[in-house]
Amino acid sequence: MRHIMKNAVIVSGGNINTDFALDFLKKNTDENTFLIAADRGLEFFEKTGLVPHIAVGDFDSLSESGRKFLETLSNTEIIRLRPEKDDSDTQSAACLAMDRGVKQMIILAATGNRVDHLLANFGLLVLGRERGCEIILADPWNYMKLIESGTVLKRSEQFGKYVSFFSIGGDVPGLTLKGFKYPLNRHYLTASDSGLTVSNEIAEEEAVVEFEEGTLLMLMTGD
Repeated sequence: MRHIMKNAVIVSGGNINTDFALDFLKKNTDENTFLIAADRGLEFFEKTGLVPHIAVGDFDSLSESGRKFLETLSNTEIIRLRPEKDDSDTQSAACLAMDRGVKQMIILAATGNRVDHLLANFGLLVLGRERGCEIILADPWNYMKLIESGTVLKRSEQFGKYVSFFSIGGDVPGLTLKGFKYPLNRHYLTASDSGLTVSNEIAEEEAVVEFEEGTLLMLMTGD
């Protein structure tokens, strides 16, 4: 059965904190949010008793119990990929979701020990923007997304204590931070001076981020 989706959560195969993931799903999903398991992310569903709408992957990294669980999913659309492929399982899942009309997706378990996978998932944020889809990466300590100029951040809705900004794929001129502990006024942000925009804090009820052009990555983080 093919699902038409506007919002989705992908559970990837990286490290996952089950309690965080369950709480995050409870707060950020509803009956219109479709759940997608990307390869080994299926084992999160096996562990919690949740059922994904779609499972995508070559499934070569599943445990024996995970393989057995996969075979029980009669109401889940299962898309098997070849092990020799150009995309990661997470990217394949994200592209599938965007092909089906998703405009916002959250990816859990996209971080972990593999920095190469994390960097690839940062690339998904850019791919999502190119395709008109907002993609968010989240774990218990980090909330990561690309933001537009004019973004308003509310302290009451902040994830964690700190807010950091990085330029992606080129410089970000005219970066202005209002309502922050460390404000900026038309700063020319480059990758080499990103230490200036690490571990800032929202000081007022609302903070505003503005810039002239470029791609700006925001990370909200906690210790």
